[in-house]
Amino acid sequence: MFKVPEYLPYHDHEWGTPNHDDIAHFEFLVMENFQAGLSFAAVFCKRENYKKVFAGFDPTKVARFTPIKIEKLVLNPAIIRNRQKIKAVVNNAKRFLEVQNEFGSFDTYIWSFVDGKPIVKGWKKNSQIPVTNKASDKLSIDLKKRGFQFVGSTTMYAHMQTFGLVNDHVVSCFRFEEINRMYLK
Repeated sequence: MFKVPEYLPYHDHEWGTPNHDDIAHFEFLVMENFQAGLSFAAVFCKRENYKKVFAGFDPTKVARFTPIKIEKLVLNPAIIRNRQKIKAVVNNAKRFLEVQNEFGSFDTYIWSFVDGKPIVKGWKKNSQIPVTNKASDKLSIDLKKRGFQFVGSTTMYAHMQTFGLVNDHVVSCFRFEEINRMYLK
């Protein structure tokens, strides 16, 4: 799935690995927000820049960003300077905190869409891997009802893949079995 050498550490150590850290969830909501309509590479190569400008991906701090701070970010060449996406990150930080308040954590909320258990299909080829599923459709609809932006089903499916809600490593990938064993712990 990740053929560019720079992404191999991400594939080998992060992608698809069960991760229940809310800061990590918020980080990838930010990254996926900026990825909408662009390539993974265009955003991933600026990961550290996003971390810096979005307060270490702390949703509490990002939720307090002012219009002046947003305008400064629009002028910052270290990130993709899309005003709508930057404003969406601030909005989503506020919504993220609301979800944490309601469910105790964003992680608890998101895992409820797969009944707390990962979806494992056992794909043989990358071409079999879907870009959405019923859970990502439901998650997207619910997030939009809660006021989140840039959270379409394809974006949410990517988020589910990243955090191990679905194990979309192909069966021939060494990570497929590694991750399945993590689920059994």
